[in-house]
Amino acid sequence: MTSLSTYRSITRPSRAIVSCAILLASTVTHAAPWQPLGPAPIVNGPFTGRCSAVTASPTDRGLYYVAAASGGVWRSRDGGLTWTPLTDDMPAAAIGSLVMDPNDESIIYAGTGEANFANHSLYGLGVYKSTDGGNSWTILAEGTFAGRTFSKLIISHADSQTLYASIMHAGGFPARNAAKGHPLMDGPVGVFRSTDAGVTWTHLTNGLPAVAASDVAIDPVDADILYAAIGDIFGTPDNGVYKSIDGGDTWVKQAGGLPTGTVGRISLAVAPSRPQRVYALITNPTDATGGGAETMDLYKTDNGGGRWIPTNVGGLLQATYGWYLSTVAVHPLDPDKFYAGGLDLVRSTSGGDHYVDVTPPHVDMHGLAFDAIGRLLCADDGGLHRSADNGNSWYALNEGLGAIQFYPGLSLHPTNRDFVLGGTQDNGTNRRESGWDWSHRLGGDGGYTALHPATPNYMFAEHQGTGNLYRSTNGGGNFFAASAGINPSDRNCFLPPMTYAPDNPNTVYYGTHRVYRSTNGGTAWTPISDDLTGGAPAAIRALVVAPSNGQTLYAATNDGRVLVSTDGGVDWNLTLEGIPGWPRVTRELAVDPRHDGTALLAVSQFGVDQVRITTDYGQTWTGIDGDLPDVPANTAAIHNDGRQRLLFVGTDRGVYVSCNDGANWRKMGTELPNTPVNDLIVDTRFDRLVAGTLGRGAWEINLPGSADADGDGDIDLADVARFQACRTAPRNNPGHVPPMSDCWIDFDLDYDNDIDLRDYQCLGDRLDGPQ
Repeated sequence: MTSLSTYRSITRPSRAIVSCAILLASTVTHAAPWQPLGPAPIVNGPFTGRCSAVTASPTDRGLYYVAAASGGVWRSRDGGLTWTPLTDDMPAAAIGSLVMDPNDESIIYAGTGEANFANHSLYGLGVYKSTDGGNSWTILAEGTFAGRTFSKLIISHADSQTLYASIMHAGGFPARNAAKGHPLMDGPVGVFRSTDAGVTWTHLTNGLPAVAASDVAIDPVDADILYAAIGDIFGTPDNGVYKSIDGGDTWVKQAGGLPTGTVGRISLAVAPSRPQRVYALITNPTDATGGGAETMDLYKTDNGGGRWIPTNVGGLLQATYGWYLSTVAVHPLDPDKFYAGGLDLVRSTSGGDHYVDVTPPHVDMHGLAFDAIGRLLCADDGGLHRSADNGNSWYALNEGLGAIQFYPGLSLHPTNRDFVLGGTQDNGTNRRESGWDWSHRLGGDGGYTALHPATPNYMFAEHQGTGNLYRSTNGGGNFFAASAGINPSDRNCFLPPMTYAPDNPNTVYYGTHRVYRSTNGGTAWTPISDDLTGGAPAAIRALVVAPSNGQTLYAATNDGRVLVSTDGGVDWNLTLEGIPGWPRVTRELAVDPRHDGTALLAVSQFGVDQVRITTDYGQTWTGIDGDLPDVPANTAAIHNDGRQRLLFVGTDRGVYVSCNDGANWRKMGTELPNTPVNDLIVDTRFDRLVAGTLGRGAWEINLPGSADADGDGDIDLADVARFQACRTAPRNNPGHVPPMSDCWIDFDLDYDNDIDLRDYQCLGDRLDGPQ
């Protein structure tokens, strides 16, 4: 094996070689696309991921736009039969509001950042605008709104240059966790106005408090009349309904029958056919953990806000989390026919005197609209549904709408490449059958999964809460409870992590605020550790066993601790504190498959070391961000085959790879949307990397080149010679030896789609042999 020092003395790149390598960066490129695995949709619904908003053309019955909560903007031209993603290359995938210019349907605005306040309702980066029906987009007002969320965007029907926006802080519990520390997360909120088609914005505060605004609406006849909902979900004395009669210059808080105490989130709707009729759905304030936000009532006014009356919609319409579920829409032609959405959807045809439950096939309502022929569209946690008969029956419009939000914890099969098992936000645990088709296997919010390493027909899945753990012995055909010995009172991170031990497939670990172990494949569980957190309400959010040593475990807690055990999970050493991140389950830790003392930590926060490494069992951690962009890193993975070590991180804007232990990073592959990647699995059995995303389903890509081009088990000067043969090849020469297809497989070592100087440097780094 040639040493690195010998290599550098013999083969240090000359200026001419460097110039040639730079030239190759612009001329020798191969497509390295990520491939979607679905679901699009889950066939048992058919369901897809949460949709936060929907708008439809008032003239074209087939033209719809839908906002996937963290999967971007989509368009259908055939009434929802097929869908096209429109914003995959834009920097933020979380969308809170959509609006179509009433005077020019080719102009679309999308407010980024989802104002539904869950931990997975993420921050935005301004306004997206399209002037060609969604084919291309520009970013506006990033400096004004980044780090926060849009609850509503509206356009004046009298002047398309005039827009209004209701802005809120990013959600999460603890508050603003979903902003991930964005530097502008604490910027101003409330109602804003633009008079130059979204380029610049003015904060409207004359009579209107600078408090989170949960909705804004415009009179359909008089464009100077506006209504705003100040609806901070935790409740403030300023919360309430406000009215302007001068285009937003001045505002007056409405009373006359509205609640006098503190209220929470508010949603508004003005009747298009009777502008004096306005509806307001008002919730109770939530507490610090997201509880208590039942429906206060739905109120109605028939004189533009002078007097309001309650309609007795029922306190359970929004369950206890009205901060997440709140939407109202009035029929375009009938002011007495309206719909109110929370956990369920209700309809009134009598102006609120009587209600009927018309809930679509999936619960949790977020947006309502009517298409050009009056059909009702509902954006919910199961995607998009349509009713042609006022909600009496529903049709799913989710075919090809790949918006599933996976939680971390995907599992792969050792012999069946098609098989993937994963848990999803409010769409349960699902099993990939083939292509984009997945089948629903377990309900609730699906969480972590695990397959028995030797007998993959044995597997685990879960839903939210401690001990809601289930095992299948027939490949996921059915599941039964498998939580004996787990104390249901233990604290949890909503979806507790679990993992098999690689050296003993009958040993399984499960994390609450402490670690449980089963030595009989999950039949019974025993707590083996003390509390790993700093105390209530914290819990373990990540748990991983070293592939090369089943006695070494790493854990992260949602109060910012990172711990290491070297005795099978009994005793733990606290190695880091104060690490920010998601409060729910993560796969933020990855252990080198050949060295149990070497691990990566991904940190899901702006402005910090987003990638850290330890090589001494956590005694020290070093930031290795290198030239990685300042973007939250949600998950990490390591590939080490003895000849090379590649580091991968999944971020809010795709996957990055490093071939030199973090000194440099390159974005990996093409075609992967800029949506948060929160799970990565190196699958050496099928030579691929699998990614789970929070908003665009699962994806796969082939692993980068090995650099051992001649396959002799060493990376040596013969491989250097082959690299040079590759770099001097005429482009697209099918007769070249070695074939260019082999060159790309062997030598695109950083997987940036080029064979260039950085690959040459990576090749040199690998001449030292196995890492």
